[in-house]
Amino acid sequence: MRIKVLKFGGTSVADPEKIHRAAERAAADRRRGWGVVVVVSAPGEMTDELLALGRRVSAAPPPRETDQLIATGEVVGAALFAMACAGLGNPAVSLTGPQAGIDAAGPHGNARLNRIRPARILSELRAGRVVVVAGFQGAGPGGDIATLGRGGSDLTAVALAARLGASHCEIFSDVRGVYTADPRIVSRARKLRSITFDEMLELSSAGAQVMQPRSIELARSARIPLQVRSAFHAQEGTWIVPNEDGKGTRRSEKTRVSSLALHKGSVRLSITGVPDRPGAAAAVLARLAAAGVPLDMIQQAAARVSLRRHARARNAGRGQAASGGKGAACLSFMTDRSHAGPARTALREAARALPGKTCRVSEDGEVAKVSVVGTGFRRSPETAARVFEALSRLRIDIRMFAAADLRISCVVPAKHAEAALRALHGAFGLASKR
Repeated sequence: MRIKVLKFGGTSVADPEKIHRAAERAAADRRRGWGVVVVVSAPGEMTDELLALGRRVSAAPPPRETDQLIATGEVVGAALFAMACAGLGNPAVSLTGPQAGIDAAGPHGNARLNRIRPARILSELRAGRVVVVAGFQGAGPGGDIATLGRGGSDLTAVALAARLGASHCEIFSDVRGVYTADPRIVSRARKLRSITFDEMLELSSAGAQVMQPRSIELARSARIPLQVRSAFHAQEGTWIVPNEDGKGTRRSEKTRVSSLALHKGSVRLSITGVPDRPGAAAAVLARLAAAGVPLDMIQQAAARVSLRRHARARNAGRGQAASGGKGAACLSFMTDRSHAGPARTALREAARALPGKTCRVSEDGEVAKVSVVGTGFRRSPETAARVFEALSRLRIDIRMFAAADLRISCVVPAKHAEAALRALHGAFGLASKR
């Protein structure tokens, strides 16, 4: 049986008309001889509405009950989709994540996929039905519902495609594909015909809200081609493919920029007065790790020793050098805004535990991260130079900077973030020719 997995995001199934349009796509593939598995998200803004409802009932909803509540959104979407298929004359069955054989493990709200037992899905496909699976969820230990984090329906779809041996997976949303930048901000952004798994993973991790990063990691590991396309237009979208061309050879290694990402949902936290000696930074980061705070960019300022203190040490015959461990350093990092509270608590605990009692914790929420994604940056300092040049022309301050082979990211003031994105898009010649 040839199997195809289709995933429809919340905007694609936001109302009855859109659900029927999506169901027609599934029906068309079934008529072409495909075994069709559909993964759906909660319709429209239902997940946010359910979370808001939970907060109205309880100031601190228990994680288990939150998962029980918000998982119902995808169940509603799956049932409605199956009804629409049946209305078009196509037999269909809706399944919750546990009914589909999806097992999960880990904390509520951000569980990981553990395994998929596909017997029920395969049985329904052999019976000629379209199988509609509620995304974003699985059965946790003891049978409790566990959700897979924001964007988890992408992960469900990719995992099912890999487990069922599907030829590829199609991701439907309200955008026509992957663009060189967010087209809502950059009017001349260009849709890409294809992008590699590695580049797409960097783009998603940098804040592009196209697909969940974990789903890209899984697709890369399983070598499942993905197509991101519009639920409302017929044309082909963007293919996310392995880092090899169709002939099995490596793609060109020359430096190139493929796309840009802007992320406004981060905060910059700093702890100053950290003793400049081995182990001090590790102690701070260990506190953050124990609190489960994910870090994006980490920067440690050079040690600083006052000239007066240095002179006193030298006059006393100790000859203490500026780098001898008597100075204080500043450790800064970026994390998602949702983790700012636990991060502040962990940093304050670290400050109290460090010797000297001079550490101070500060937070800057008025920042954004702009990233350049491509390949070969390590071999070409010209790319980083062009980033600095383009932003300097607009007098945009770069507060943090990080570079790797596939991504260059800089933290800028939030008020200048969109201008920075447009400036870099122009500097690298990514605009469409229209």
